[in-house]
Amino acid sequence: MKLDTNRAWKDASRNVGRNRDALLAVAGVFFLLPQLALALFYPQPEPAVGMSERQIMELAQSYYLSTLPAMIPLVICQALGTLGLLSLLSHATRPTVGGALRLGLSALPTYLGAQILLGLGLAVVGTLIISVLALSGVMAVAVAGLLLVALLAIAVTLRVSLSAAVVAIEGERNPVRALRRSWLLTAGNAWRLLAFYALFIVAFLVILMIASLVVNIPLALVASGWVAELGAALVSAVLSALFAMYLVAVIEAVHRQLAGDPVEAERRTFE
Repeated sequence: MKLDTNRAWKDASRNVGRNRDALLAVAGVFFLLPQLALALFYPQPEPAVGMSERQIMELAQSYYLSTLPAMIPLVICQALGTLGLLSLLSHATRPTVGGALRLGLSALPTYLGAQILLGLGLAVVGTLIISVLALSGVMAVAVAGLLLVALLAIAVTLRVSLSAAVVAIEGERNPVRALRRSWLLTAGNAWRLLAFYALFIVAFLVILMIASLVVNIPLALVASGWVAELGAALVSAVLSALFAMYLVAVIEAVHRQLAGDPVEAERRTFE
């Protein structure tokens, strides 16, 4: 089935409008608060003037290693939030917030298992490709290998981008079958999905940049250091939560279009 991205966006926006209060509550708890806590307790270090590229890389590596204890529960929390949002948005179930979170919790092991399998598979294949091409000893070939792995990761991620919807909405509890189902649903629509997701992400980055200029610069000029940092972290967390909410709504709309609306299907059955 050919994906209509314009229809998917309209469906996603309309669905968010209908369920705004419940969605904002879930997004606030599972996306805004964790992001705000991460920004406040693990602020990103600023590179010093004159640092070499290697020193900057080491600084970044040290920062991400230090955030690892917080990143694991944050990822689990956001995974649960994603599944809960999908359950709320689903036309088939229409649960309460509590019911949606219970559905999300029951689907969480499957979704995490699917993501772990995906990550391990990409890591193994990517390592093999880079290792084989690095044997040539030619820098250009090694760089081409990195580019090939990056493109492969993007392509595979696009094809399995509906796995969360398959788990949360269709009730699939086998991680391998969830990935396979997403792969089948997105067949023939990879380029449309790439353009759709890319435009969505670019639009968010533009909004984030504008909001940062409008809020952060005045705060830095008139407020003390910690107030300015708190304001910047709050703006970033709010926008990240809204981004996550709309992205999940887009995924639900794409899944409903490609898999079919179960409520509409049931209605037609009895007509």
